[in-house]
Amino acid sequence: MAFAALCSAVWAGFSWYGAAHDDTLAYAATRDEVRSAGEQAVQNLNTLDHRKIEAGLDSWEESTTGELRGQLKKGRKGFEKQIREAKTVTSARILSSAVAELDERAGRAGVLVAVRTTVKAPKEKPATKQTRMRGELTRTEDGWKLSALAQVPVGYSATAPDERG
Repeated sequence: MAFAALCSAVWAGFSWYGAAHDDTLAYAATRDEVRSAGEQAVQNLNTLDHRKIEAGLDSWEESTTGELRGQLKKGRKGFEKQIREAKTVTSARILSSAVAELDERAGRAGVLVAVRTTVKAPKEKPATKQTRMRGELTRTEDGWKLSALAQVPVGYSATAPDERG
């Protein structure tokens, strides 16, 4: 009986130690962090209100890094002018997302995000569209930031004519 209790205690200790030092848990936490950061960045870059233009463009810059951030900063005056003149309010809602790749050592990740964007302009009905986006994220000292963003082609659908012949 004492031997069984000792074996059980040893097994429990090894199990606890293994779980506490399992890299899988840390990897899963990083993956969740990347997914959340990617979703938020894509939402930020697809949201802009002409009445709060400065805050919106600041959010764009805070969500990005690298060349993408540089492009946004360079085009900021132009974006600002366009949105003020059009008086649009653009809002985004994330429909789904997934981490497509994660390289913790290199500090790079890729996400796929489905987003619904609604644009409201004065005296017009709101226009809504759904897109799929591929984002690349880079780990910075401030967390994961979007370093590239592109629309992903949707491909063929059952209702579209098949152009392949």
